[in-house]
Amino acid sequence: MNEKPGSLELLEPPSPEALVPDSWVEPWMIVVAVVLALGLIAVLIFRKHKLPPPDPLAIRELAHIDALVALDAIGPVTAREAAVQSSLILRKYLAVVAADPALFETHEETLSRHDALKEFSEDARGSATLGFSRLAAIKYAAVTPDMATPEVIAGSQRLLEILHHGLQP
Repeated sequence: MNEKPGSLELLEPPSPEALVPDSWVEPWMIVVAVVLALGLIAVLIFRKHKLPPPDPLAIRELAHIDALVALDAIGPVTAREAAVQSSLILRKYLAVVAADPALFETHEETLSRHDALKEFSEDARGSATLGFSRLAAIKYAAVTPDMATPEVIAGSQRLLEILHHGLQP
């Protein structure tokens, strides 16, 4: 037994905090709980303050005014370019007012749809078919049409008025 004699040095006792078990709540859990609580509060606040439903008549009037302004803004261009711009303006009007997909369809696709312009009167549907066919004939003519630009714009404005007044409530 050749052991070295132990030192008589006094050692510090272990810290009592080391004997307490770790908490099961982690800092990231607190952050997630706070974010969820803030999200719930935001949902409750926004749910109380719902926006009133948009007025369809106001939307129609605004779209009509926008289309008239856009048609008036067509400058000194060729009849073909005026027909292209007019067609786009009228199709945008239909997309806003009647939620019609004509803006994203070709002329033939629009005419072949049985439910095309179903919100409009029979008179307005017939005028739209003729008006868009006329615009398509100008746009896709092999030779430059012998037509004045103001004539194309005036015809588009008449079609816009027919569509605006032909929309059934």
